[in-house]
Amino acid sequence: MTWLLWALLSAVFAAATAILAKLGVESVDANFATAVRTTVVVAFTWLVAYIARQPSTFRVPSSKTWIFLGLSGMATCLSWLCYFRALQAGPASRVAPIDKLSVVLVILFAALFLGEKLTWGKTLGGVLIAAGAIAIALDSAP
Repeated sequence: MTWLLWALLSAVFAAATAILAKLGVESVDANFATAVRTTVVVAFTWLVAYIARQPSTFRVPSSKTWIFLGLSGMATCLSWLCYFRALQAGPASRVAPIDKLSVVLVILFAALFLGEKLTWGKTLGGVLIAAGAIAIALDSAP
């Protein structure tokens, strides 16, 4: 499978995540809901990693890898805690687009920190994503 198909599947599952999380967070504390979700993610991910393992899959080559994966995990946790709190307080159709402003930030951060080229296409796409997210978030319809 290509990166594009994987990315499209990720978008489909992310959309399902937003709807299922909104339904699940209605009657419980947002932090508790995040903890439950994270527990399921950890168990399911280890299961998939074990079943789909390749030779040397579980070999981590350096402490740098551990550090960056650990920091990424902490950022994920903070993102999910904030996301669930936002879902508890607002409509999923407005929360999710604001959450997806992360796409715009990734474009900027990739240029700044990873040296990826900031092209006209990425710039235009980022501006359109930001404009769409803001338009949806400011929509006053119930």
